[in-house]
Amino acid sequence: MKKYGFGVDIGGTTCKLGLFETTGTLLEKWEIPTDTSNEGENILSDIAKSLNEKMEEQIIQKDDVEGIGIGLPGPVRRDGVVPVCVNLGWKNKHVAKELEELMGGMRVKAANDANVAALGEMWQGGGRGCKNMVMVTLGTGVGCGIIIDGEIVPGSNGAGGEIGHMTVNRHETIPCNCGRKGCLEQYASATGIARLAREHLAKEHESSLLEEIGEISAKAVFDVYKDGDDETAAAIVEEFAEILGNALSNLACVLDPEVFVIGGGVSKAGKPLLDAVEKYYRKAAFSSCDSIRFALAALGNDAGMYGCVKLILE
Repeated sequence: MKKYGFGVDIGGTTCKLGLFETTGTLLEKWEIPTDTSNEGENILSDIAKSLNEKMEEQIIQKDDVEGIGIGLPGPVRRDGVVPVCVNLGWKNKHVAKELEELMGGMRVKAANDANVAALGEMWQGGGRGCKNMVMVTLGTGVGCGIIIDGEIVPGSNGAGGEIGHMTVNRHETIPCNCGRKGCLEQYASATGIARLAREHLAKEHESSLLEEIGEISAKAVFDVYKDGDDETAAAIVEEFAEILGNALSNLACVLDPEVFVIGGGVSKAGKPLLDAVEKYYRKAAFSSCDSIRFALAALGNDAGMYGCVKLILE
């Protein structure tokens, strides 16, 4: 095993880059802008330029680098091809091959960003020590990365783990951003929780501190909920937790992981969120899956970079 590896987590606004020792130690991290102009034609060349500059600065030879892992905000096939990545403007782009050429033959592997975040949490974060893990990311949407026997499960079209678009309510009348109705992320994402809050506040309810907040957010709901005396905030959290807990109980019947790791911005609510979701999971879980534990993600925004490096160590 060579001494160094690079992790590159590409987002729609910035690319996060990290220089690691292959033992798992993050040595340095930095960011560059994501240039999405002209269908993202400059993104990979900008990354290659930045990586080469870092190697020159740190006096690192190519022969000392195990490779480069890349996380992408869209489906990625096993061969490293991105069928479509709307946020970057890419279509049918062979990301791994192109960056390999730009880096003079250095080995490159690519995967979906939620999947590499899960891989990172398994390697050095909330799922450390486990080989079968599901990471659920609660942010603007609901993402998921599936790790079985230590390997990412991308699916045949790179869409493995898209649990945000599981149908959990067939009576929903409002469409999800994907065009379907009743998707999990309509209730369990940050925007979904805010929506549940507005619906609760529009009904008759006990007096709530949430009425004094100008813009309702998932953070506001959990902040009030954690005080313990607001019935409306408690009802909102209970509804969210029941929907997500039931969805995870169904997922467990298929995947049977050792642990569910909960990450994303909403997970900053911490243990109260974890306890609420786990309570409903336990009520709904198949008996053989009842021992699955719950944990909070531990690597924050760096999880993707860690996972990218782990990707090249496989």
